[in-house]
Amino acid sequence: MIKKSNIVLIGFMGTGKSTIGKSIAKRLDLAFIDIDMLIESRMNQTISGIFEKFGEKYFRELEKKEVKEYSEKEGQVISTGGGVVLDVENMENLKSSGIVIMLKARPEIIFRNVSKDQNRPLLKSDDPMERIIELLEKRQEYYKNNHYEIEVSDLAVDDVVNEVIRIYDSN
Repeated sequence: MIKKSNIVLIGFMGTGKSTIGKSIAKRLDLAFIDIDMLIESRMNQTISGIFEKFGEKYFRELEKKEVKEYSEKEGQVISTGGGVVLDVENMENLKSSGIVIMLKARPEIIFRNVSKDQNRPLLKSDDPMERIIELLEKRQEYYKNNHYEIEVSDLAVDDVVNEVIRIYDSN
């Protein structure tokens, strides 16, 4: 039996974690926590700005601190950044705090969802689609560290929300 206090959404950028998380939190009357937004707020800077000014390593340290802090609380829907899975301790903390659900999508869906967003430092490349594929392959094993997976490519937001709530209720 999985501890039921939190719903944790992991997955690559552009899979809908924030949008879906907000909707779930509203429907279940839970707090919504977006780790990336917390970091931006505390640093008073965008993720891209943090990457440019301090580097990815520094960002990952900030992310780890927020994950640890919010994993110790209950009654939340936590939306994580796409790279949160790269740190074993992050995943241990998140998995111990609730149900970890991986949202996954095909590369072309991810590209469509993030192509207009300039705040994606890991996609600043001559070929963002190629970079998405490369990062997905590199992170594939890490993303398997979850309780459940939902393929969101062909689903409406409400369908994904309903599935997450069904999973949550069944635990």
